[in-house]
Amino acid sequence: MRHLILGGTGTVGSLVVSGLLAKNEEVRVLTRSSDKLSNLPQGVTGIVGDLADPNTFEAVFKDFDTLFILNGVTPSELHEGLAAVAEARRTNAKRIVYLSVHEAERGWNIPHFGAKIVIEKAIKDSGIPYTILRPNNFFQNDVWMKDGLMQMGVYAQPYGDKGLSRIDVRDVAEAAVNALTTTNKELLNRTFNLVGSRPINGNATAEIWTNALGRKIQYAGNDLVQWGVQAMKMMPSWMVFDMKLMYGMFQDKGLIGTDAQVKETVTILGHEPRRYEDFVSECVKSWV
Repeated sequence: MRHLILGGTGTVGSLVVSGLLAKNEEVRVLTRSSDKLSNLPQGVTGIVGDLADPNTFEAVFKDFDTLFILNGVTPSELHEGLAAVAEARRTNAKRIVYLSVHEAERGWNIPHFGAKIVIEKAIKDSGIPYTILRPNNFFQNDVWMKDGLMQMGVYAQPYGDKGLSRIDVRDVAEAAVNALTTTNKELLNRTFNLVGSRPINGNATAEIWTNALGRKIQYAGNDLVQWGVQAMKMMPSWMVFDMKLMYGMFQDKGLIGTDAQVKETVTILGHEPRRYEDFVSECVKSWV
């Protein structure tokens, strides 16, 4: 099949692309910048376009069968996601695979959660066969914590005390590839939650890093005001606002997968999800 990948140059999308190439699938990747075309893997067709610019849609949405939608967390996420669904309908796409977020309804007031709720509904109402993937928080977000961990001995993401059933992006990408290429109709017109086998909270996260590094790592705590002050040095204000609401929800409710959701993850992966401890060990080996 011919696959059009939206978001194919990022952390998850690039793994989806490589997974499809490993299956000898035909892959087209949208990029906003022509500078990124030369960095695409051999065998991938790159197309320059922008979901915020309808003038590019004719060139982007052609010569494909399945559409993978991964919208970045931006103020225009909802607009871009709905535009992609509309173009999928116009061009009679055969399948949509959409990357959403675990338990989106629980965070309806969080901008990037709320956007995904609406985009999911548009996909379901489109009449196009679909698979919606709802991953929990990514292990690989911890790569941003490298300096704090290695230089200050602090784990700074304020996940709280309830716990998250976090997932490896490699599992997320594998699930997407399986959904894009499957001939199993039981994977279509379904929503799959992608969760780790057990929840881990902020203090337990710091303990896992402590064990892997062989020195004390301190959890920075749940003070969202102080987190926001520090985050403003690295993120635009709209993103700090969005992430602050998300972390607040994590602290208040957690984001914990059920036993049934773990089974959903295994169903679409074909194996147990990767362990957070193993991810941390990999990081330590490459950082030390």
